[in-house]
Amino acid sequence: MTDHPPERRSAFVDLRPLRESPAFARLWIGTAISAIGAQLTLVAIGLQVYDITKSTFAVALVSGFALVPMIVFGIYAGLLNDYFNRRTVLIWSASIAWASSAALAILAWLEVDTVWPLYVLAVIGAVTASTSATTRFAIIPRLLPPHLLPAGSALGGISFGVALTLGPALAGVLVAVVGFSWTYTVDVVLFVAGFLGIVSLPGLRPEGQTTRPGWASIKGGWDFLRTAPNIRASFLVDIIAMTFGRPQVLFPAVGALVIGGGPITVGVLVASGAIGVFLSSLFSGRVTGYRWHGVAIGWSIAVYGVFVAAMGGVFGIMSTNWFGPVGPDIAQANIPALVIAAVLSAGMGASDNVSTIFRMTMMQSAVPDEMRGRIQGVFTVVVTGGPRLGELLIGTLAGLTTLWLPPILGGIAIIVLVSVVLRVQRSFREYDAINPRR
Repeated sequence: MTDHPPERRSAFVDLRPLRESPAFARLWIGTAISAIGAQLTLVAIGLQVYDITKSTFAVALVSGFALVPMIVFGIYAGLLNDYFNRRTVLIWSASIAWASSAALAILAWLEVDTVWPLYVLAVIGAVTASTSATTRFAIIPRLLPPHLLPAGSALGGISFGVALTLGPALAGVLVAVVGFSWTYTVDVVLFVAGFLGIVSLPGLRPEGQTTRPGWASIKGGWDFLRTAPNIRASFLVDIIAMTFGRPQVLFPAVGALVIGGGPITVGVLVASGAIGVFLSSLFSGRVTGYRWHGVAIGWSIAVYGVFVAAMGGVFGIMSTNWFGPVGPDIAQANIPALVIAAVLSAGMGASDNVSTIFRMTMMQSAVPDEMRGRIQGVFTVVVTGGPRLGELLIGTLAGLTTLWLPPILGGIAIIVLVSVVLRVQRSFREYDAINPRR
């Protein structure tokens, strides 16, 4: 990063990427709006599956069924992005995602009360989201100069935080007030904004030597990863965090049985995590100037583990029924417990977002453009597939034991395992953003 500027003193997020790159600004705005609808639908599917089955395990299967297809298509998306025009790939993936959202709305309006179509459409949505995310991440370093990549990642956290705040909150309110049909329809309308940011992009063919999608391209990507210990370590610590730290799958059951409040409680808890993402990005001005990215990633994930374990503790205390019965209506919720859980959820979102800012910058700085699609494909599989694996694991374990035990054990596992990685992988611990090494 040879054009590294002096460290900024302002605590607020650096807005220069929006001013200096109109293409980035349009993509950022379109993605932010359409992501609100995507998060709304993701929460609504979980609520609808739980409404039909009354099973936390059935909700976990929404993520479980999508896991393998996401891995396959996430990697394949990377191959496409290292050969074809990335703008074209993004248009196709967004179009298929929009069609799956429309299908969910149609099924809801027809009152089809069957679970398997929800699983199928959730898989399609997850696959296209994985493809789109891979493509956007590979595009951004072509739209911004190297010294603005950390600020671009922070702005991405703001848009994601807004989406995670408004989307789940809208889902909880809309499902409770007007039902699933209107909830999915809102997503269909908001999705249109995403196309506006995509179609205005310039042509973005990969630079350098391209390789036709196939085994040779896959082998080239894995050969690169074998020579990139810091990139591998960033993947590993995120897999640890997401595999053992995804209590969100428990929220429908928590809203119904533990804290009370039903869908509104689910929306509040998920939205609180998004508020943490938003605030940590909003006040990221000094954070994005920190040089030692490996250390920052490790510490932020360890803090994430502390919040996960504390969340399990709140669930455990509330499961004792010492504070009286709760019910699915918000008037029957234990409000103090909900506030504490919301604060912990915000802490989880903030610490995870700080890790994401540094991991994204490391990826975009240390990986050459002709390899960026494939490596971003692996990265997308990690950041989107990892949470689904974690939700499947925690949902299954909760079904076999209790709601509170998996988050406590998971948080402790995160702290211990990330500490081991930092101690063993010296080059990751010493990674310097001024001299990025893969």
